[in-house]
Amino acid sequence: MNASPEVSMIFPLRDEAGNLKVLYERVREAFRQAGVPSYELVFVDDGSRDESLTIIKTLRADDPCVRYLSLSRSFGHQAALFAGLCWARGRAVIMMDADLQHPPELIPEMIRLWREGYEIVYTTKRNAQIAWFWRWQMRLVYPVLSKLAGLRLSFGQSDFRLLDSKVAEVLRSMPEYRKFLRGLVSWVGFKQIGIAYTVPKRCEGRSKYSYRTLARLALDGLFAFSAFPLRMLLWFGITLSAILAPYMVWVMSLGVRRMLGEVVDYPTGWVTVVVAVLLIGSVQLVAIGLMGEYIARIFEQTQGRPPFIVREYSDQEQRAVPVPERWAEPVGLG
Repeated sequence: MNASPEVSMIFPLRDEAGNLKVLYERVREAFRQAGVPSYELVFVDDGSRDESLTIIKTLRADDPCVRYLSLSRSFGHQAALFAGLCWARGRAVIMMDADLQHPPELIPEMIRLWREGYEIVYTTKRNAQIAWFWRWQMRLVYPVLSKLAGLRLSFGQSDFRLLDSKVAEVLRSMPEYRKFLRGLVSWVGFKQIGIAYTVPKRCEGRSKYSYRTLARLALDGLFAFSAFPLRMLLWFGITLSAILAPYMVWVMSLGVRRMLGEVVDYPTGWVTVVVAVLLIGSVQLVAIGLMGEYIARIFEQTQGRPPFIVREYSDQEQRAVPVPERWAEPVGLG
């Protein structure tokens, strides 16, 4: 087995053929400036439909520090990051997108802070290029999620980060099927520090993060780290019951008086009845939907399916794996 490199870089990518050669050169220059004696570049092809994998294989032929794994289909950004984490062998692991919107020039500073003793170096965007309505929602979601789940998430926090090998080992051992790595990295603790950076414009291609994808990521973070929605419904139900209890007692008293022979005219009150039924029905549907989200995640977890499937990879070297072998073993390759 080859000696472990000092630093492993993980690049999750899908259809980034136009950026890969520039990314490769800039990352190598960053390592030269940081004085890194040994490193590996782990490219994770998340079901690309362009020439990304071909370009990576060309880089691998010229540079043994380049390693790659190609997933059987697109499993998503978080799954691709975790797949690379299962292969990374370095004493420090840096996660970085391949679209060049995570500036490689920040790598020397991240490595410097790691060498000073920080076990996690995370980054936050100084000028996130996103629509105003999504920016407003993110400024609301991050503080709320941090408060409810007990996490330390700041606006603009990204998946561009450095992890010490012991942190990487802890993350690899976590059994969640749906992984919200920003939350997990915050949750595990260790000695952390953040760096702000200016987001450059994309050189080639377009963003793979749609509004729907980002919304799903936010919901994964909420449901993975907090049971507050369920508790909120419980207390809302108790409060609503307390408010409606006097009305129900009054209606029942009218019925009792009529049973005792007293002439009692029931109030027409159809609007009140309809509003009450609609309100209670709406609350019930929301409650069922929220419980369904939690139950769906339990169902996915109990199925035991792997979060990613590897179709091929670059070599037979030892992986860094305290993870189930069936998660990391390529199909048809032993």
